[in-house]
Order: sequence, then structure tokens, then C-alpha cells
Amino acid sequence: MNYIDVAQKAARASGALLKANFGKALEVDEALHHDLKIALDKESQELITGIILEHFPDHAIYGEEGLAGDQSSDYQWIVDPIDGTVNFFYGIPHYCISIAMRIKEELTIGVIYDPSTDELWTVEKGGPAYLNGKEIQASPRTKIEESILFVGCGKTEEALNTGLERFRKASLRARKMRMMGSAALGMAYIATGRMDAYIESRISLWDIAAGQLLLEAAGGKTELTATPGEPDVWAIVASNGKIPIEEIL
Repeated sequence: MNYIDVAQKAARASGALLKANFGKALEVDEALHHDLKIALDKESQELITGIILEHFPDHAIYGEEGLAGDQSSDYQWIVDPIDGTVNFFYGIPHYCISIAMRIKEELTIGVIYDPSTDELWTVEKGGPAYLNGKEIQASPRTKIEESILFVGCGKTEEALNTGLERFRKASLRARKMRMMGSAALGMAYIATGRMDAYIESRISLWDIAAGQLLLEAAGGKTELTATPGEPDVWAIVASNGKIPIEEIL
């Protein structure tokens, strides 16, 4: 199997696991003020890891729930086993599995799977973006007044304050504002033309890696700013590439 096929296989297997447990009582590993970690996060990542390393045992896994495989490998799989864990825990059917792969820091494939809707987004570097096998494009909208924007507020006090101010400012201009709870699905929605931009001042690589490749293949634009002293934590501005997002930053 090639890389994209393995990623799809792993995402669908994880999706079946999550869907089978959706709405059930869940074991909480860690409860923070603005976040949750559940046992199913680890179980999902272990399932994904097993499938990937079965096919590519010399590759590296870099996931929200830890590392696996050969960390010296040029081939690194970036995994978020449940993006939208809090939504999942509270029975809100807006969550997904995000899997990307990069070779020597260059993103080459991305897969985002929403088990609730059975929507599977896929992309390979240099090729089009797909939703369930059908090519997709970001929206043609050029005016903020016509757009739907997704603002994330992060988990630190600083990130929350930044996000809330951006939400306030953008609310005065945009047609509608949303706080969705899943960065990966937000980026997939922009790639599909359902939304127009996503802004967050603090987000992890595994949340956005697959979405970045997908969105850019669909004609959108992603700008990342590194967080000093914190590898693979970024500020992100992602859009359809047409609306003047800088007007509301």
C-alpha cells in the first residue's frame, strides 16, 4: 500500500473505534480548565500507530499522545487521534482524525476523517484536494462581509484574550463567526468552501498539518508564525486566499 492508502486505512479504523464509543461513558485521564484528555485519545493513536508501522516499520510517529517508531527517520507521520476531544466527550458530533506525513520537514500527504458524517478529505503534495474522492476548492468569496470566520481561543490566558478580541473585532465585519472546537475540521471546511478563514494564536502541529496541505491544494492560503521556545506550536492565519484577512487581525 502507498502512503495515502495507509493513512486512509488508519483514519477509517480509528474513526470506527471513535464512532463505536461516541455517546458512551468515557474514562478521563486528565481534566484541565480548558481541555480534556480521555483514554480513547491514546487508544486511537495506538491503533493508528500500529497500522502505519505495520506497513512502514522504519518510519517515525509524532502524535499528540506521544512518539513511536524510529525518531531518526526522514519519514514522520503527524497524528491527532481525536481533534475535538472536548466535543467528543460532551457528545457533540464535531470531531475528527487528522493524519499527515512529512519527508524531511516537507508535508507530502494529509488525511482528515470525520466519522460522524463519513467525510474523508485527502491530499497528496502537488495534487488536488479531495472530499470523498471529489475534487474540492476553497470559496471564491472576496469580501469579509460575505464570509464565515472561525476563531480559536487556545488554552492559555494570553491566547484566550487574543482570540476573544479577534472574535469581537471580526464579528463587526463578517457575516457570521464560529468557534468550532476542531482546527483540522475548520481547515477542511475552508478547503471545501464552507467557511472562509480560521485564526488562532496558539495551535499545535498535529492539529493543522494535514489541514495546511489540504487547504493550500484547494487554493487557500496558510500563514504560520512559530512560538519562541516551543517547537511545533504556531500562530495560524488560514483562509480561502481571497478575503483580506489582515483587516481584522
